[in-house]
Amino acid sequence: MPKKFIRRLLPDHKSIVNNKALKIFGSLLHEPNLWHLNRRSASGAFGIGLFFAFWPVPFQMCLSASAAISSKANLPLSVATVWITNPFTMPPIFYGAYKLGATVLGTKPSEFAFELSWSWLLDSASSVGPALLVGCAICSVTFGLMGYYGLNAVWRYAVKKSWQHRREIRKK
Repeated sequence: MPKKFIRRLLPDHKSIVNNKALKIFGSLLHEPNLWHLNRRSASGAFGIGLFFAFWPVPFQMCLSASAAISSKANLPLSVATVWITNPFTMPPIFYGAYKLGATVLGTKPSEFAFELSWSWLLDSASSVGPALLVGCAICSVTFGLMGYYGLNAVWRYAVKKSWQHRREIRKK
């Protein structure tokens, strides 16, 4: 069942509440719904996490945590899902988003060589930026919705199978 699998992966809520970086949220973290793991909170958190994972901005985890707190979705799952875009997966994911954005905008994807500098970032913001942002927006909404409805469907399927299994055991 997804609940048991997800619960094994998530940290204890007391360790998160005591985290210094999350003190900015104050008493909001004491909301019990942020820590319950049920179909609604898990699918909401997964959708929120995937939505913010495709934003090409720093502090994606803070944005995801803020959205999870305001929508009362599972906070640890929401923050953990953002890590789908990590330093290893970011380049191919954002390059794919750039190619998608260039296709949607009808522009030819330009060749570029990435440099880790402010000057390159500022110079390429006008040429690469619009296509990247459009692609990221499309991916963000698409994968966020797919994550929400996908986990919701998997959760329902697992519960249905569990009920069927219980019925079969009771018949014996």
